[in-house]
This record gives sequence, structure tokens and C-alpha cells, in this order.
Amino acid sequence: MIEIAAAVAGASIGVAGMSFSSMSKRNNEAREAVIRLSMAVESISEKIDDLHTDMRDHNKEIYGRLNNHAERIRALETGL
Repeated sequence: MIEIAAAVAGASIGVAGMSFSSMSKRNNEAREAVIRLSMAVESISEKIDDLHTDMRDHNKEIYGRLNNHAERIRALETGL
């Protein structure tokens, strides 16, 4: 009878150890996934900031050219 109780206790400890190990592994995988996602979001944020800066520079150039053309058109219209 004692052998059966010892076997049950040993099996229970083994199952508990495997469960803890599995839970620890899943926790580590989840932590790594969060780190990867955080790095991806940070990278996307930097690229969006770069894109915004490029768009701002292009808009300044385009509106500067439009203003220049408008002035030249006004000068031609007043000369006619």
C-alpha cells in the first residue's frame, strides 16, 4: 500500500514539474514575442517619422515652386 502511495506521489510531483516547466517555457516565449513586437513598432515609428520629414521637405519645395510660378505668371499678365 505504501508503494502505491509513493508511486502516486512521485507521479504527481513529476506532472507538477512538467507543468511548471511548460508554463515557464510559454512565459518566456510570450516575453520574447512582446520584445519582438515592441522593436517592430519602434522601427515603424522611426520610418514614419522619416517619411513625415521627407514629405514636409517635398511640400516646401513644391509650394516654393508654385509660388515662383505664380509670381512669374503675374509678371507676364501685368506686362501684357
